[in-house]
Amino acid sequence: MNSPKKSGAKPLILLFLVFVLPVAAAKIVLSLDLYQGGATNKGKLLPVGTSYLSLKMDNPKPREWQLLYLLPNKCDQQCQDHLYILQQSHIALGRDQDRVHTLILLSQDSDTHALASYSFETAKANDAMIKMLDRQQMIVVDPLGSLVMEYPAVNGIDKQIMQGKSLVADLRKMLKLSRLG
Repeated sequence: MNSPKKSGAKPLILLFLVFVLPVAAAKIVLSLDLYQGGATNKGKLLPVGTSYLSLKMDNPKPREWQLLYLLPNKCDQQCQDHLYILQQSHIALGRDQDRVHTLILLSQDSDTHALASYSFETAKANDAMIKMLDRQQMIVVDPLGSLVMEYPAVNGIDKQIMQGKSLVADLRKMLKLSRLG
């Protein structure tokens, strides 16, 4: 008489769609690079494996955080602005200043007269490092000697100030999360 209703394929299909459709949609979005991840860093991450060792250069400050800048052959206004931003960024680190060393890398032809009004530490750069830093960018190095993040050269003092703020923000995050250096 009253037999139970036979449930058809409709609930099964609905159940299948509820669980499989989101997974399939996520796979499509990720494979087509439609999703931009939520990165909070402002600098450009360097490829894994880029280090002093891979560049065949001795680490001038092992087990210390470093901020690198290659002093060009002729230190023009942009170079002077970079040096100023590096100095101010280091000061802005506050209590973490002693954990980060700003190193000015020198080539044979570097304009060392530009450093007269600054008290930066210097180190001799090898050819591989000079080739990598040929665009006046700033590089953050972790205590293990890995080159982690790059800040490309920008024109204009306002853009450089913003870049200095970004550098300090990124350094503070890395220092907070790091147990080394």
